[in-house]
Amino acid sequence: MPVLKIDESTRSARLDGAEISLGARAFDVLNHLHHNSNRVISKEELLDKVWAGTLVEESNLTVQIAGLRKVLGKGAIKTVPGIGYKFTLAAMPDDSSAETQKDAPAVPSIPSLAVLPFANLTGADENAYMVDGIVNEITSALARVSSFFVISNTSTFTYRGKAVDLAEVGRDLGVRYVLEGSIQKAGNRLRIFTQLVEAKTSRMIWHDRFDGSSEDIFDLQDTVAESVAAAIEPKLIWAEAARAQAKPTDNLKAYDLCMKAAPLVYRQNALENLEDGLTLLRKALVLDPNYTYAKALICYAHTGAFAARWWPFEQAQAALPLAHEVLDSNSDDPLALCYVGHYIAYMGHDTNTGLTALKRAHSLNPNSANIEMLLGWVYNYIDQSDLAIEHLRRAIRISPLHPQVGIMTSGIGNALFQKGDIAEATKYYEQALTEYPEFATIQLGLMGCYWRLGDFEKSAQMAGWFRQKVPDMSVSLFRRTRPQNSEAYRDAVIGALRSNGFPED
Repeated sequence: MPVLKIDESTRSARLDGAEISLGARAFDVLNHLHHNSNRVISKEELLDKVWAGTLVEESNLTVQIAGLRKVLGKGAIKTVPGIGYKFTLAAMPDDSSAETQKDAPAVPSIPSLAVLPFANLTGADENAYMVDGIVNEITSALARVSSFFVISNTSTFTYRGKAVDLAEVGRDLGVRYVLEGSIQKAGNRLRIFTQLVEAKTSRMIWHDRFDGSSEDIFDLQDTVAESVAAAIEPKLIWAEAARAQAKPTDNLKAYDLCMKAAPLVYRQNALENLEDGLTLLRKALVLDPNYTYAKALICYAHTGAFAARWWPFEQAQAALPLAHEVLDSNSDDPLALCYVGHYIAYMGHDTNTGLTALKRAHSLNPNSANIEMLLGWVYNYIDQSDLAIEHLRRAIRISPLHPQVGIMTSGIGNALFQKGDIAEATKYYEQALTEYPEFATIQLGLMGCYWRLGDFEKSAQMAGWFRQKVPDMSVSLFRRTRPQNSEAYRDAVIGALRSNGFPED
């Protein structure tokens, strides 16, 4: 019987010595099944474990199980009708430090840093979003320093609430330094403790305490980021990382609403979450009609609503006026430019304007996984596949545990599809489907890949799944809504749509 080895420290798995490619959610499903191989695991337990606190459809779990069976063998996971699943493959933990070292990403030659989630010592769980918001801002400020390599907080936040070995964190993420901290709050007074540690040796490089009021939150965030940068590289020209706008908004209530909305919008795994986030963002705009980042997040939410096919195309285009307001404001907020740039390219089919905004965002923040990801996708839209692959691979390197890594992986699949490497594109699309099944574009791409490869049975299966999401799909609707210019992609998908019985109009 094949032997599976799992290494939780690197979130990797090997089958009979060969590494298998798994997405973040697929690994979590496999790991939980493996740890409980002595019993049947209910679907409810798996959903609660892997998608904790998130409303998702059972079909998401079904996709993950199907993907795992594809790489492990059909007999590896047994379905127990009416209950759930039983893991039947022989498994053992992989504690080989040599393999762990070999598989870990290389540490860059420039200063590299991961900002871990700060401990919430405010005494109230409802302040967790504020703590995360502060960490996010500090990470973003540091990421703007082109002389640094900064891991995205979408990966570092996976360590929230866990006791971590800093050496393992440094090895897993491929960084030299780790920033830790905690936040206390009394009334409107804030106290931020931080310490910078060399991950491999646990040597303390620098530590400090910062006090201020909630009204001074933006200055506090900048001060912490500047102090960390100076501790790592004293000669660094900090002006590179300075905020173009000292404050995203003068209205702290609007800022508070935006910080609460951001994780709901970023997840894009359930329509309810996205709509709740939009409600908060609209309230923020009532308080501050010029709040650029709130407008950009609304655009990002509209992007996700169409990508998952929760909304029809015309409804998802409704935020285009807001996107142009952001550009007209001459904002230098890199994430705002990133989200509206991609939205204009994706939903407005104006790739020139969108690409210009994304290039500007990239120049302002060269260490953002989201900017790399969306820039890569826009290069896909204009059929510059090599550039698309370059940026998408870097997005994965910056944030290997990103909750939307499937969008990055599928983007590489799309680029390979356009280059004519259908077999390799299929592999990336299949991996992406296990990582981010909500992204309907993956199913569309796989439908075309399977059709091009002559595997009409699998193409029909993808068509069936896609039809459930988009029952009114037609060839003309695809032509009208697709952002890609690639003839290779267009012709294959149209061929697959026709072959699988989708109407012309």
